[in-house]
Amino acid sequence: MTAEYRITESRLGGEPTLTVSAPDGSPRAVVALYGATLLSWQVTPEAGGEPKELTDGYRDEKELLAQDGVRAGLLAPFPNRVAEGRYRYGGRDHDLLPGTHGERLIYHGFAREAPFVLAEADTTPDAARLLLRTSIRPDSHPGYPFALDLTVVYTFTAREVGIEIGATNVGGTTAPYAAGWHPYFTLSRPIDDLTLRVPADTLIRTDAALIPLPGEAARLPLDDRPDMDFRSPRRLGDAVIDACYADLVPGPDGRIETVLTDPETGEELRIWQHTGYLHVFTGDTLARDRRASIALEPVETTTNAFNRPEHSAALALEPDQTRSFAFGVRYGGPKRAV
Repeated sequence: MTAEYRITESRLGGEPTLTVSAPDGSPRAVVALYGATLLSWQVTPEAGGEPKELTDGYRDEKELLAQDGVRAGLLAPFPNRVAEGRYRYGGRDHDLLPGTHGERLIYHGFAREAPFVLAEADTTPDAARLLLRTSIRPDSHPGYPFALDLTVVYTFTAREVGIEIGATNVGGTTAPYAAGWHPYFTLSRPIDDLTLRVPADTLIRTDAALIPLPGEAARLPLDDRPDMDFRSPRRLGDAVIDACYADLVPGPDGRIETVLTDPETGEELRIWQHTGYLHVFTGDTLARDRRASIALEPVETTTNAFNRPEHSAALALEPDQTRSFAFGVRYGGPKRAV
């Protein structure tokens, strides 16, 4: 009888998790039900070798609940920031931070802190699939009076993680909605000697609060910012980046692939998506292990999309409508010397 992937219940402190193991019993991934958060992803680079950790996730329950750095957070119903926590939608003004004075900072949505449940689990000799569910209701979060059912599908194979976030509007009015992912990857520490390729033609310009500039002023051709241009693979070095890239160019198979490579070993990670934008964060302000990993974030929209008219059509989720955003990452093993 052919061995299959296995999915077992586990815990991170008091938080329930799911552990995915390969047919040979070696660990492949750990997913927390809190936020449907990927805590760990491992591959075996060489046959018979030891598994290698490729993500820089939360290490314990305290970190997971604190959400510092939003490590592998699933971002919905909005990625990144909403300026001052305020937006206007459907002819009404909404405040995501009512009663808050001073700094009004809110980012990366609510899903990353939502309690998910396991709805389905399937395994074969080649893959494991998890279907997780949660919901957002009008009284769940201030300033977001909309009703959504959310699903997250994880698919794990020997060298790839595929993720699809789905949202169904179960309310009676059109809801603003967009999704994304905030993973941190590492092939070696620190990240300085790694090379990065981002197939983007445009950089999104922001103000000091990382909010995109108004209108077309936000769009800057990368020909005008060679220091931020990674269309050809470049060593990260001491570059400090917290920026969004637009006008992503797909490859021949239709996938947009951002590539992180370790020149020393030839190992690479290909972060893929089909649409949207790509945010890059070099981890310089993390509370721990700064520049030990790099966040390469597929997102459907730019920061502050709820306040940008050019995103209104992409945000609009009509009653009874379901929309999905798919992305993932694939590992390429070390190159052998010839």
